[in-house]
Amino acid sequence: MNQGEHVTAKTTARLDDWRSFAPLDLHPILAAALDRFREHGYHGTTVRDVAGRAGVSLPMIYYRFENKQGLLVALLEDAMSEVLQRARLADAEAEGRVLERFSNVVECIVLHMTHRTATAGLDSELRYLEPANRKKYAALRKELEELLLEIVEEGVAQGLFEVDRAPDTSRALLGMCQAVTGWYHSDGPLTPEEIADRYVAISLRTVGARVRPAPRTHGH
Repeated sequence: MNQGEHVTAKTTARLDDWRSFAPLDLHPILAAALDRFREHGYHGTTVRDVAGRAGVSLPMIYYRFENKQGLLVALLEDAMSEVLQRARLADAEAEGRVLERFSNVVECIVLHMTHRTATAGLDSELRYLEPANRKKYAALRKELEELLLEIVEEGVAQGLFEVDRAPDTSRALLGMCQAVTGWYHSDGPLTPEEIADRYVAISLRTVGARVRPAPRTHGH
């Protein structure tokens, strides 16, 4: 990818409300790549396919992204950057109260997995990343894992949570939330908010929460 030519999702540029999701606003090339990857998988998609869907020339794609791998990397990094930004806002909103911090971050992650299913679901294509790209993306995911881990450990320290191994528990919770992308459909019986509420309840039980935070409302 050419320096300074990284085309990103505009939704990651500025974010005020972590519970509010505007339609994903992708550059046409990335939107076309996302469509093709979802329909045919990364392996089954060519740069020519993406160019045809986007209505641009092959040189235009290669100028901006270097190769097909660059398209996948841009989509994955944009998605992870957005959920990290939202998670940090969700955490900060709780003003240090551990139960609220934990509930907010879990709610945030599940809302992301439902509202951003198309990009969040690309996580399944990680096996195609080259080692350097995989390492960079893994570092972003690690930031989210460490945020949740820090909250779980603080809950244990305060006697609010009871878990045997906080790192294992945090990874399990993130895996559970990530799996939502495999079955969620926007026309399903549950809204993203209802799913998030259920997963927050499951997560609180998973960490052995001795008390529950005040009920949340969704008049956001």
